[in-house]
Amino acid sequence: MGCEADIETRRKRLLYRSIYRGNKENDILLGQFARAHIASFGAVELDQYERLLDTGDNDIFDWVSGKADIPAEADTPVLRLLMAFRVSF
Repeated sequence: MGCEADIETRRKRLLYRSIYRGNKENDILLGQFARAHIASFGAVELDQYERLLDTGDNDIFDWVSGKADIPAEADTPVLRLLMAFRVSF
């Protein structure tokens, strides 16, 4: 039970980090993405998502919008899932 509690704590922390980025566009994009997907993420996906959130807002936005190429080290299944995600207003 402790392991699942730890994962749930990570999910909550990453959701918070997704919503409060400091860049409104990424707040919306990452916040909605996290609300839609983070509950289904296991430890591997949470690791990938946490590394993504450690990246600068401008880089994330440029990758998702196609303005910049994704470096190999950042090209993960979670980033690909984010790129396929559509924000609803």
